[in-house]
Amino acid sequence: MLTWLFEHLSQHYSFFNVFRYLTLRGICGVLTSITIFFIFGPAMIRKLSEYQIGQTVREDGPPTHFDKVGTPTMGGLLILMSVVVATLLWADLRNRFIWVTLFTTVSFGIIGWIDDYRKLISKNPRGMGALNKFMCQSLAGLIASVFLFYTAESPAETELLVPLFKDIAVPLGLGFIAVTWFVIVGTSNAVNLTDGLDGLAIMPTVMVAGALGIFAYVTGNSIYSEYLAIPYVSGAGEVLIFCAALVGAGLGFLWFNTYPAQVFMGDIGALSLGAAIGVVAVIVRQEIVLIVMGGIFVVETVSVILQVASYKLVGRRIFRMAPLHHHFELKGWPEPRVIVRFWIISLILVLVGLATLKIR
Repeated sequence: MLTWLFEHLSQHYSFFNVFRYLTLRGICGVLTSITIFFIFGPAMIRKLSEYQIGQTVREDGPPTHFDKVGTPTMGGLLILMSVVVATLLWADLRNRFIWVTLFTTVSFGIIGWIDDYRKLISKNPRGMGALNKFMCQSLAGLIASVFLFYTAESPAETELLVPLFKDIAVPLGLGFIAVTWFVIVGTSNAVNLTDGLDGLAIMPTVMVAGALGIFAYVTGNSIYSEYLAIPYVSGAGEVLIFCAALVGAGLGFLWFNTYPAQVFMGDIGALSLGAAIGVVAVIVRQEIVLIVMGGIFVVETVSVILQVASYKLVGRRIFRMAPLHHHFELKGWPEPRVIVRFWIISLILVLVGLATLKIR
């Protein structure tokens, strides 16, 4: 929105030309979203407490979690608002990728809000129900997938890029829609499963979003993409602004969500953030790298799948409790130790993912 104003002003005042640079607008996006959180965060927490919108915990969960009962949740609403406002202010709204990322993030946020509302306010422990939630996620994911497929301007936008090999790109054809749907819906649910400890999900999300912002910048730059031997995607660079807004909103939320948490994000935050990084990974053609950088999300999800499968097939559990972070808690690890160690692993995996830019 502001880009139009600055373009007009630059015709009369050369100073405003500086806002043409993605990097500066990205920094402004970070600062805008984090400032929104610092201004409105305390008031949001007070309102959530006032309306008694508090966290519930599993009765069979770690005993230390019983202290979290009643902690305000649905804080993801402010994450969503911060990302949307910062993106609308600093991104070029003529860019199709901006609109598909906003649509995906907001639509999954709405699904999460409905689920949270039914659980916490309507007192329905099932929320939307697993099947209804999955169907709604699938519909939103398919809309984004079909849009990206039919608006693709080059074959590179629908090819599966294999990291480490500069000459290997698999044409997906209509399979692109299925892959994109899987990445968006899968990442959304993976982040949601990881969101079980104070700050556990938000910091890896921030790191992955920051790394994807770098991928967006180089993918949307014809010179850098040629130098790094990655496909050039026209307009993808603008997604850096969206990623920057995610980083700022995530850090702002972490201020209040760090141990011991003053607020939780709820499904409205976890589902929308997961879908957001999923759709960005598709746009910048880094679906496989996302699996590496989001390794914590992958492991947490796999731990749940293995736990359920093992119990149904042989009547035994592999872990003391799933997702995996609860297993370590029940082994006696203090919650901050689990959180920080998972953060460190996430940082390592993100750096490995970024290294694939150069190792080809």
